[in-house]
Amino acid sequence: MSSAPRVDVDLIVEDSAWLEVLPDLEDLANSAAEMAFSDVSVPLEVAVLACEDARIAALNADFRGKDRATNVLSWPAFSLTSEVPGQRPAPLPESAAPGPVTVGDVAIALQTCVSEAKSAGIPLKNHVLHLILHGCLHLLGYDHIHEADAALMEGLETRLMLRAGYPDPYA
Repeated sequence: MSSAPRVDVDLIVEDSAWLEVLPDLEDLANSAAEMAFSDVSVPLEVAVLACEDARIAALNADFRGKDRATNVLSWPAFSLTSEVPGQRPAPLPESAAPGPVTVGDVAIALQTCVSEAKSAGIPLKNHVLHLILHGCLHLLGYDHIHEADAALMEGLETRLMLRAGYPDPYA
């Protein structure tokens, strides 16, 4: 495994309540991105939108046709998902341009995250870190539409969380 590249995370806090419940949200977003992109050898850039449920419900309706809030959404800049279920995604393309490669955007919803963490009896910090990691892995082409893809993605999430000293998010 190569050393972790510098990942520029552009955190956009649209709902200030995020900073009331998680004052270290910026550190969590940076940690999650570094975890997700630890095997990538080029500098990267990702935007993370911390919003409320109403905003993510509108985004979910606009981009996925699902008129409800969800915990996290991702918009990859590249189509890397393998057409063969359970197979690793394609690597990021080489960039001839100087500077970081923009891999996409992630949005995360406050009320849904708080509710899920409370319901699961886990610290909000752990849940948010996991969901931003999850969103960033979507930017790299990981998905969970097929059972084999879900097993690959969840296995990677678990390994990365454990390696960083956090519990298995699927336990």
